[in-house]
Amino acid sequence: MTTAYHSDALPAGQTALRTAAAGLAGGVLALAAWFVLHRISLPAFNTSMVTRGLATASSFVLVGLAAVLAVLWMKGKRSWVSSAVISLVPAGVVVASIGIPLAATKLYLDGIQVDQGFRTQFLSRMTENMGHEDMAYKGLPTFYPMGWFWLGGRAANALGMQGWDVYQPWAIATLAAGAAMLTPVWRRLTGSLPTAAAIATVTTAVVLTDASVEPYAAVVGMFVPAAAVLAYRALDGSWAAAAAVAVYLGISASFYTLFTAIAALTVVVIAAVLMFTRRSWAPLTPLLAIGAGSIAIASVAWGPYLWRVVTGDEQLESTAHHFLPVEGTTFPMPFFSLSLVGLLCLVGLVYLVVRIREPEVGALGASIGACYFWALASMAATLLGSSLLGFRLEVVIVELFATLGILAIADQAVRFNGVVLAVVVALGALQMVQHIPAANQEFIDQAYADTDGNGERADRFPPDAGRYYNEIAAYIEDHGHKENDAVVYTDEINFMAFHPFYGFNAFTSHYANPLGEFEQRNSELEQWAQLSYDDPGKLAEAIDNSQWEPPAAFIFRDNGKDGYKTHIAHDIYPSQPNVRYQGLFFNPDAFNGPEWDVKIIGPFAVVVRK
Repeated sequence: MTTAYHSDALPAGQTALRTAAAGLAGGVLALAAWFVLHRISLPAFNTSMVTRGLATASSFVLVGLAAVLAVLWMKGKRSWVSSAVISLVPAGVVVASIGIPLAATKLYLDGIQVDQGFRTQFLSRMTENMGHEDMAYKGLPTFYPMGWFWLGGRAANALGMQGWDVYQPWAIATLAAGAAMLTPVWRRLTGSLPTAAAIATVTTAVVLTDASVEPYAAVVGMFVPAAAVLAYRALDGSWAAAAAVAVYLGISASFYTLFTAIAALTVVVIAAVLMFTRRSWAPLTPLLAIGAGSIAIASVAWGPYLWRVVTGDEQLESTAHHFLPVEGTTFPMPFFSLSLVGLLCLVGLVYLVVRIREPEVGALGASIGACYFWALASMAATLLGSSLLGFRLEVVIVELFATLGILAIADQAVRFNGVVLAVVVALGALQMVQHIPAANQEFIDQAYADTDGNGERADRFPPDAGRYYNEIAAYIEDHGHKENDAVVYTDEINFMAFHPFYGFNAFTSHYANPLGEFEQRNSELEQWAQLSYDDPGKLAEAIDNSQWEPPAAFIFRDNGKDGYKTHIAHDIYPSQPNVRYQGLFFNPDAFNGPEWDVKIIGPFAVVVRK
């Protein structure tokens, strides 16, 4: 980069060691802090301002400490202790801004609502399985990237926790680990520890503000800007950078594919530009090496699913991209936002235009271009009956422009008073960080308002029907149908999140495994519902003759005279909302035979095969 950097750059090998050490330390310390916080009696976030105050105070101490150490570093007072503390500050920000507000609940951001229900279901499955099991369908390899969830399952096993219970500490620990790794990575790329610390802190603040509800995606997204700069260096001949990019793409593909696609597209764009401008095929060699290495790593997670696609006889169908909210109909323009982040992004935009010819700045520009191209393609793809989920790229675009903004400020440190700029950046970072709980207030409130796997609400208000889930699970298991083995049909997504039975069908086609034959299963459920009234005595036989493993239990809502009610979901994209729920009613008399036991538990009718 510019001559402002290169004062304290680290060799590649030392960078790799420090990055790994920082990630491990950040994750372990965050987990330790989580255990401490959950043993302190703090009030609920949605009924008190105490945790807000503690979060802000902690953030002030952390950012202030980093600022003081950074100023001392610039004045020549350097030590490995200062370097380690500065690297761990972003991890502390995760604990302060997310961990403290959630300290009085067992649930993570947004509780157990919709998407978090699916994610918790998958984490519960991975806690019970060491393999590639699908979150819902028995006998199918997972289509959803399993990396973060599989590792979370191992963490649950090590800590002796259930899958749903480990979600919050695992999310906080992995976010903290990723945040801690950013500083040594950017120190290598910029050659300046203070600059690296500023980028790491701002990146962490942006990600926690815009994407923390999806932790596995947030961890991947944190490194997209760094991956762009590394990509240029790799294609320029650095094999250490090529190895780093290959490892990042391989691991990220096992966590969250959309951000991986943006990073991979950036690599290809940079390679094409270099080959064209230099009239040389030299960048092609590292490009192919990166591709081969990343695919080899990603195949560990994706191999079984792809093999089943090739060798299985299931009808492949997917509606995962059938989603276009209003955010997906406009291009993110963060530099026009009337906020501190908007101002930083505006500075970054100006810096990009002025310094576009500098290779690393141009690499960040290439990544920005890839994001906007993807957003455009996502809008155009609606003509083909789908989308590319381009609306999810806003956080990456903000990261990229904010990173450029920090680089622009750091570039001026050689012309102006570096201490003054450090103070200004620190105050700006504090404003961003203390805003994180407010930006996530709705999600934090939901974590306190939802009923958890113990049948309790963290805010001590009366729990919903989820209070009966444990009794339902016990009733099913008393009949010999065990979790992680038996197939159950229900439309109660939260039940499956807390109790990892296999599902006869997924809850919506958008989260269903493409190999699961979602619509065919829906049709069979409709046939069973009709048969329960037309010929009740033949229902058990029809269920037994299903082409898939039949449900050992059904969990319905007891609607009295109207029968037992459940719902099936239909994809209605391009309409928004993109799901229509259809009510199905089963005749209670069809379950009066000797094949079934029925018990009314709360509002539920639980039907179990003897």
